[in-house]
Amino acid sequence: MSVRPYELRNVAIVAHVDHGKTTLVDHMLRQAGTFRTNEVLVECVMDSNDLERERGITILAKNTSVRWRAADGTVSKINVIDTPGHSDFGGEVERTLLMADGALLLVDAAEGPLPQTRFVLRKCIELGFPVIVVINKLDRSDARPDEVHEEIFDLFCDLDATDAQQDFPLVYAIGRQGIAKLKLDDVSTNLSPLFETILAKIPVAPGDPDGPLQILVSNVDHDDYIGRLAIGRIVSGSVTANQPVGVIKDGRTLKSAVKVLATFEGLKRTVATEAAAGEIVAIAGIDDVDVGDTIVDQNPGWETRALGRIHVEQPTIKMRVGVNTSPFAGKSKQTKYLTSRHLRERLMRETKKNLAIRVDETDTADTFTVLGRGELQLAILVETMRREGYELQLGNPEVVTQVVDGQTCEPMELLVVDVPEQFIGIVTERLGERRGRMVKMANPGFGRARLEYRVPSRGMIGFRGEILTATRGTALLNSVFDGWEPWGGAMAKRETGAIVSDRIGVATPYALHHLQARGSFFIAPGAEVYEGMIVGEHNRPNDTDVNAIKEKKLTNVRNHGKDDNVMLAPARVLNIETAMEWIDADELVEVTPEAIRVRKQILQINLRPRRSEAIEDAQSV
Repeated sequence: MSVRPYELRNVAIVAHVDHGKTTLVDHMLRQAGTFRTNEVLVECVMDSNDLERERGITILAKNTSVRWRAADGTVSKINVIDTPGHSDFGGEVERTLLMADGALLLVDAAEGPLPQTRFVLRKCIELGFPVIVVINKLDRSDARPDEVHEEIFDLFCDLDATDAQQDFPLVYAIGRQGIAKLKLDDVSTNLSPLFETILAKIPVAPGDPDGPLQILVSNVDHDDYIGRLAIGRIVSGSVTANQPVGVIKDGRTLKSAVKVLATFEGLKRTVATEAAAGEIVAIAGIDDVDVGDTIVDQNPGWETRALGRIHVEQPTIKMRVGVNTSPFAGKSKQTKYLTSRHLRERLMRETKKNLAIRVDETDTADTFTVLGRGELQLAILVETMRREGYELQLGNPEVVTQVVDGQTCEPMELLVVDVPEQFIGIVTERLGERRGRMVKMANPGFGRARLEYRVPSRGMIGFRGEILTATRGTALLNSVFDGWEPWGGAMAKRETGAIVSDRIGVATPYALHHLQARGSFFIAPGAEVYEGMIVGEHNRPNDTDVNAIKEKKLTNVRNHGKDDNVMLAPARVLNIETAMEWIDADELVEVTPEAIRVRKQILQINLRPRRSEAIEDAQSV
C-alpha cells in the first residue's frame, strides 16, 4: 500500500439540538475551499433531507470532509461526521461515533450544557475520545461564556472523565459568522484557530494499512444508480475496487465483492481505486449488508475476524402501527401501498438501517408494534412513509416497561424547562400532575428560570403542546432518558373528551356553527367525515356524538335576519405529532398521503364503550 499523501483525522461534531453544529460545518466547508467561488450556497447544506429542511433540525448523521492547508504548508484531510442533536435520534449518534477518533462538543454560550449535551459527552468519554469544547453563539446578547465553561468542566467531572479529557482545549466561536478564537479578546475573522486545534488535539487516524482488512459498517444508504451502499470506517488493512470480500453478519457469513469504492470529498462521494486504514468509505455491490456487519478480505480464516457489533440503548416508547381500516382507506390518489405485507417490509427495512427502532409482531397479522426512543422519532418515520405513499393507522404512544427484580419498572426522563419567571407556578403545577419531581432550580438572570425535573416518560407524552399553550409559547423543553423506576400507577392523560361524527358525509357550515359551543374543531366545512371519525375536542370529559353534516332546511319563505353569515372559529389542524399526542387509549390516527385524521378504534356508536371504561382498561400495566 502506498503512503497516503496527507494526514487523516476523523472527528464527530456533537451537541444538544440547535446549538449550531450544522451551521458550523457549513462554514468549515466554505473556508476549506470545498465550493467554487461562483457556486450558489444554501444554509445548513448538510441538512439535505426534505424533513430536515422543513423542521430545521438534523435527523440523520452524515459524512463530509475538508482539506486544510496548515501554516507550514502540509495538507490534512479531516473527515467530519455531523450528528443529530435531538435525544430521539440518539441512536444515530451512538453508531456513527465509532467512525471517529475524537469529538467537537458544541455548547451554546447562553444556554450552557443541556440534557442531550450530557448524553453525547457521556458516549464520547466512554469511547475514550479527546474532546475539543467549542462555546458557540458568542454574539448572543445573553451569552455567559465564563459560567458556561465552568458548567462544562463540572459536567466532565460528573461523567468521570479522565484527567487528560478534563484538560480539554477550549475554542470560542460565532458559528453563523464563521469565526473562531482561542481567547475571548482575540481578534479573528475565520475558523483557522478551530482547524489548528483539531490538527493539534485529534490523533491521526490509527490502523495498520498492511494488516488484514476489517471494515465496520456504521451506516447504509441507497444510490439510484449503484444500489445499496455500506458506509463505514476501515479499522485495519486496505481495500481496492473490485476486490472479493466476505461479510460477517450476526450469526452467518457470505461472500461478495466491492463493485464501486468511494471516499467522501466535500459533500460528494468520489470514486476511488483504493483506501487504507482510518479512511471512511462507501462500498457498493454488497446487497445483503446491514449496520453492524463486518466486511473483511477472503484470506483463510476470514470468518472469525468479526468486529464487535454496534449496540445502542434500548427503546423507551412503543406504538401500534397497522393497516388502515377506515371507510376512506385506499381512496387517496397518491396511495401506493395499503397491505400488511407492504407495511411489514417497509418497517423491517427501517430496522436494518436504524438500530434505535425495533419492530415486534402482534397477535393480529395486520398490526405491528414499533419501538423507538421518543414520539418525534416515531413521527418522523411515519411522515417519511406517508410521503412514500403508505397508508396506515397509529395507536397512542405508550411506554416500554421492564421487569427488574420481580417489579415492573417504567422509563424516567430528566427534563429541563427554561421558562419566564411569571410561568414558574404553572409549570410546577402541570408537572406535579404528571408525577414530576423537581431536582434543581436556578435563575441565571435575564428574567428566565431553569427548572430540572425527573418525570416518568409517559408523563411527557402530550406535555410539550400543553405547556407551550400554558406559557404562551415561551417555554423551552429538553429531555433525555434517565433510568428506570417502579411503575407509579395510573396517570391522567387528556381531561377532555372527543366530538365524534355519527354518520358519513360532508361537514356543513350550518352544522359546525351550531356545534361550536361544545368545543373546538379539527375540520373545516367541506371536509369528508365518517361514523366514528373525531371532528373536534369536547370541552367536557365525556365523548359526544354529533351530526356534522346537517343542512339548513330551506323553504320558499324568506325571514328577515335568518340569512346571516355563519361565523366559525378556525379549525385546529393536526399533524402526525400533535395527533399522536392528542389521542387516548381508545383512539387511532389515520395517516394517508393526503390527510391525517383521528378516529375511534370502534367506529359504530352502538358498539363503542364509554370513554372512561375504555381508558381504565388500557391504563393497567
